[in-house]
Amino acid sequence: MQVKDSVIVITGGAQGLGLAMAEDFAKQGAKLALIDINGDVLGEAQEHCEKLGAAKVVGYEVDITDEESVETVFEHIHQEFDGIDVLVNNAGLLRDGLLIKYKDGELKQKMPLQQFQSVLDVNLTGTFLCGREAAAQMVKAGKKGLIINISSVARAGNMGQTNYAATKAGVVAMTVTWARELGRYGIRCGAIAPGFIETPMTAQMKPEAVDRALSMVPLKRWGQPNEIAHSARYIIENDFFSGRVVEIDGGVRL
Repeated sequence: MQVKDSVIVITGGAQGLGLAMAEDFAKQGAKLALIDINGDVLGEAQEHCEKLGAAKVVGYEVDITDEESVETVFEHIHQEFDGIDVLVNNAGLLRDGLLIKYKDGELKQKMPLQQFQSVLDVNLTGTFLCGREAAAQMVKAGKKGLIINISSVARAGNMGQTNYAATKAGVVAMTVTWARELGRYGIRCGAIAPGFIETPMTAQMKPEAVDRALSMVPLKRWGQPNEIAHSARYIIENDFFSGRVVEIDGGVRL
């Protein structure tokens, strides 16, 4: 599949890694549907991608954890763009914390259920809902397509990330399952597992946290958002890629 003129839906598409992928696809002449919960940044992202060369860009303010909203927006996207070629399930939430904190013979803290559940709602349920609706639209239209799920190297398990690691492992499991289920319709499904990527979030980290993170990376640098975008473009363009995970982590092994 070529990126040019393909209809590509990106969740979390108005900021961070989602915007980096949108920028890359825009330069290739894609048609972009950007889904984001933050309506304040959607207009700016839309205008930016249009200037970069996107054939068409429309922004949609949506909470991907709301089933009815997701069903509605994918129906609108299908009508607006006359079909969907690619979905990039990128939207995610990070709310780190230890399972328990025990000190001086006393249980100080437990991870609250809401902290655990909120990450599952976005990273797992949101990915499921958007993947389901994209697949449904593709099959109804009788056209081949692709779903790319954004996982993480943390899917192997990472201290302080019970909720996040569980969701990113689940994303990979869904990727493999969907590749097997949807292949009969000509729909591929792949995943990308980024490592430590330089984003506005990492820019807010304390120096000691930065040093600790980079000490785990054999290449001794942050990954760049455009390197994740490049990987997504590879999956789009390679029509025999399905059911697999591309690790872009600089050699990290958590």
